[in-house]
Amino acid sequence: MTEYRRILLNGYPTITERHGDELVANDGRSIGIAEAVHLAPCTPSKIVCVHLNYKSRVDEFMTKLPVAPTYFHKPVSALNSHNAGIVRPERCQYLNYEGEIAIIIGRRARNISPADAGDYIAGYASANDYGLHDFRDTDAGSMLRVKGSDTLCPVGPALVTDWDFRGKQIQTIVNGTVVQDGNTDEMEWDMHYLVADIARNITLEPGDVLLSGTPANSRPVQVGDVVEVAVEGLGTLSNTIVHGPTPIRDDVGAQPSTSEEVISTAMGGDWEFRGIRAPGGPGAQHYKSTLDD
Repeated sequence: MTEYRRILLNGYPTITERHGDELVANDGRSIGIAEAVHLAPCTPSKIVCVHLNYKSRVDEFMTKLPVAPTYFHKPVSALNSHNAGIVRPERCQYLNYEGEIAIIIGRRARNISPADAGDYIAGYASANDYGLHDFRDTDAGSMLRVKGSDTLCPVGPALVTDWDFRGKQIQTIVNGTVVQDGNTDEMEWDMHYLVADIARNITLEPGDVLLSGTPANSRPVQVGDVVEVAVEGLGTLSNTIVHGPTPIRDDVGAQPSTSEEVISTAMGGDWEFRGIRAPGGPGAQHYKSTLDD
């Protein structure tokens, strides 16, 4: 395996290779890992995320998986990096971590088989698919503002090549306490399947990111918390929750809320999958069909 880190080296974005505790650029310049200012290890044109994939998360929601994975999209403006701040805006209180593994595309991929998908993957990285659940009541299920707000997609610290995703431990740690603890063998759909599925009708470009799901126990974090995602063989991604002093504007758009759905989802409840919405409300038919299954 080779570990590449993208950093600011003398103020310039530079890809470096890790050699022990040093990061070395192609021109020979080097810097200690502890001193480096990290950037995300890739520059994606798109970030695609799978909804549910880990068995423990499915069990937590007391639901069952669909016959094929479903996805949502995070805008590239959400991309963030190792040791960077994760902004929780003023008037928001339900910012949840979701420790994940990022698949980073290395070659243009379109209409490929799962058996060939590995040839199109540059490598993998630790990631955190943060969600701002205060906006859970809006956007008709697309989760644009929940998952797409600025800073909510840190990836890193490195892109690791030739990593075997099978049987690997993934943990999320908040202020030194393990809060998520899973294994990639829990995944219903592995990394190669996810890449091939998306690439059936969406061209994946070098640098694009697919987030592959999270284990159980996503919960809200507070300003000042240090959140780490540690994946066996990929290293530890660390971020600190910071306060966004500018409040969400109240003169336009849907407002942050503390509805039953918001609280239930943020705290690991089963609201989204048990059809608790009023008959005829948004998504009522989807929730009813879930109950009938």
